[in-house]
Amino acid sequence: MKKRLYAVLSLVVIAALLLSLNVSWNMASGSTSQKTFKVGLVTDVGGVNDRSFNQSTYEGLKRAEKELKIKTTLIQSKQMTDYIPNLQKLAKANYDLIIAVGFLMHDSVVTVAKQFPKTKFLIIDSEISDLPNVASAMFREEQAGYLAGVAAALLEKAKFGRTTGKNVFGVVGGMKIPPVDRYIAGFKAGVLSEIPKAKVIIKYTGKFDDPASGKQVALSEIAQGADFVFQVAGQTGLGVIQAAKEKGVYAIGVDSDQSYVAPNTVVTSAMKRVDVATYSVIKDTLNGKFKSGIIYFDLKNNGVGLAPFMKGVPKSVSDKINKVIADIKAGKIKIPTEVK
Repeated sequence: MKKRLYAVLSLVVIAALLLSLNVSWNMASGSTSQKTFKVGLVTDVGGVNDRSFNQSTYEGLKRAEKELKIKTTLIQSKQMTDYIPNLQKLAKANYDLIIAVGFLMHDSVVTVAKQFPKTKFLIIDSEISDLPNVASAMFREEQAGYLAGVAAALLEKAKFGRTTGKNVFGVVGGMKIPPVDRYIAGFKAGVLSEIPKAKVIIKYTGKFDDPASGKQVALSEIAQGADFVFQVAGQTGLGVIQAAKEKGVYAIGVDSDQSYVAPNTVVTSAMKRVDVATYSVIKDTLNGKFKSGIIYFDLKNNGVGLAPFMKGVPKSVSDKINKVIADIKAGKIKIPTEVK
């Protein structure tokens, strides 16, 4: 009886020892049961240093990396022909979610998403509603643009700082695409809601990655009397802000709070919280809650807004903006989405 008991105990000890060795081997070899969640980001031609649209997306990605403990990769596109190969590279590497930044990447995302139906994609600023593996983050840019236009007009009427009271406003767009036009349409409507006879000069450079052209167009608008220039041009818009700084007029930033580019020049920024949208979709995908189709971000869910004003802006302006925000949320203000 004792021999049989000793034999059983010996087998138990050996089994425990083997199990311990196996666990130790797995730990030493780096084997884990949980796969690392990987998210890749492909920028459009504006690049991640545009201090605007692409950069805001990247900030949302880095926040997710830090807070959600995921692996991230950034690929910057130099030209539009880079879009498909860059997306394919991440898909072939089995990334769990691939983010494409911008309306210009629409066709490339459709192509690659069909090639890799098991890979999930998020496109910023373009509507793709018929693919089960693609989510589209869309923004009510016209709401942010409207707030910026109201603010600029209020400051013009108050003869704030260096304004001349000529009631002329400049807008510099990059490419004439729907997201850009929604910002501009909103801005013009906002200005005219306060100054019905104001002159709003609208010009496009056709580029998102050329600050020199942005500066040149902005200078021409300033020469026509513009006290404010609103840039909706990505990296090109940095030239717009530079022109405003040199000529002593005010600039309005776009997509993110651009006050740090020129603190005494950028009076506010029409914000599109791409960082919020990016983080939100990454988190949902990680938690198994990925939803394909269109997701809208607006004033109600903090998806768009107006950045804090520079120092010295009268409280009355902030108070009026808060009232306008409440009216937009309540559906009392109808804002156009097309430039006329």
